[in-house]
Amino acid sequence: MATIADVARIAGVSRSTVSYALSGKRSISDETRRRIEEAISALGFTPNAGARALKTSQTMVLGLLLQFHQDEFAPAMLEYMLPIADEARENGYDILMVTDANAPQALDRITRSGMVDGVVLLDVTHDDPRLPVLRGARQPGALVGLPASTEGLEVLDLDFGEAARQLVDHLYGLGHREIILISPPKHVFERGGAYSWRFRDAAMERAAKYGIQVFPYFGESRQPAIAVSVNAFLDARPNATAMIVHNDASIAALPAILNSRGVRVPDDLSVVSLYSKNFGRAFSLPYTAVETAPDRLGQQAVQLLVRRIMDPAGAGTPVTRFIAPELTDRGSTK
Repeated sequence: MATIADVARIAGVSRSTVSYALSGKRSISDETRRRIEEAISALGFTPNAGARALKTSQTMVLGLLLQFHQDEFAPAMLEYMLPIADEARENGYDILMVTDANAPQALDRITRSGMVDGVVLLDVTHDDPRLPVLRGARQPGALVGLPASTEGLEVLDLDFGEAARQLVDHLYGLGHREIILISPPKHVFERGGAYSWRFRDAAMERAAKYGIQVFPYFGESRQPAIAVSVNAFLDARPNATAMIVHNDASIAALPAILNSRGVRVPDDLSVVSLYSKNFGRAFSLPYTAVETAPDRLGQQAVQLLVRRIMDPAGAGTPVTRFIAPELTDRGSTK
């Protein structure tokens, strides 16, 4: 595979000169630029990045802004990061990951300095403080997660409300009338994680329509609090015949917790949840679940963003898209 050193050798310039030509950070003479373009063409050097950058003076870097909260389950966040990085690479972009605690300031810094061509935001909250900065930046942005206002932004998310309705419908159809619902931790609600109440509220509304009881509880994100809380919920609702788990850390720990209690699924308790196929494999989860589709969300976010970077006029008005939930029956209900 051709490298930037190969381009420099063929063009008769230094590697730094090729880098400057690709990034547009310094002016390059027309003759030098022509030789570099010809070398790139002859070598087939990263045509999606190199040749395009020569014409657009782009950095070919996308900013990825997220925060690793100490009280959250990191494996779930990683599920979104990897597809974003992979799709960026497929489109000729590198990723600059920013985890600064002062996220608005960090976003302002990387956009004002021209370090990135566009930005993907993860861990989006209802009133996300990063959004005013993003709306004021010259670079476009794409969000994985639904904020209160989507104006001027590309937004993608799972339809959590419909996911909740599907799971309640599934359990109701099997005859369940008392159901435990384990939600994300209370601090996720307080922080503005809208997906948490979008799911919970839709589940409660659906249950009320059917006249069945759903008992909602805040789950935990760290052991031993996870086991303590799940055992407490089961002890408090001995007549519950089903459980909906909308909490990554709790569902990952659930097989061990139920095994320790001697609870058999689905003979003693039906269990449904939300998680991706990869997450389920990683934690050996046998439960019927809605696919959370982090790969599709990450890939589509990058695709929308790259399209807007390359063709702002042709990209049209920014859109909000929800991925329809898909329920996979793994035999954990009856």
